[in-house]
Amino acid sequence: MFIYDLDRKKLRQVRRREGRYLLRSNLTEGDPVTLWNYYLLLVKVEEAFKTLKSDLAIRPIYHQERWRIEAHIFIAFIAYCLHVTIDQRLNSLAPGLTPRSLFDKFAAIQVIDAHIPTTDGRELQLTRYTQPDLELMLLLNQLKLELPEQAPPKISAAHAATAHPV
Repeated sequence: MFIYDLDRKKLRQVRRREGRYLLRSNLTEGDPVTLWNYYLLLVKVEEAFKTLKSDLAIRPIYHQERWRIEAHIFIAFIAYCLHVTIDQRLNSLAPGLTPRSLFDKFAAIQVIDAHIPTTDGRELQLTRYTQPDLELMLLLNQLKLELPEQAPPKISAAHAATAHPV
């Protein structure tokens, strides 16, 4: 036989707190709104670090020179700014889509450089990207983005000078 007893006082206390946050702090600020705003700011900072570590894969790099450290921080900051900008654009044009899922979808577009030698020693270079499937085309239209035209072929004459000496 199984017997139990409820601590009704404790149960009432738990039910009163359901759906609420309980923040403990050493701050003595009297206004709870100020404390809550600090908490939201902390959440945003932690989210930024999570984005830098996961989505942008920025890891610690141990530099020896000050200018390299500053350059590393600057690049990380610019990458984060772009990430936030993409997130805001997605919120307005494609709600529910995250920057990470967008990057995963765009990974289907591949760019290749084909180098084709010619009979006279020159080289034909074709830079091409794969055509997006229907789902990706719909996403591009939703985001009001257009892929550029395929680049025209380039012919290098670097080898032609050595092939025909003067």
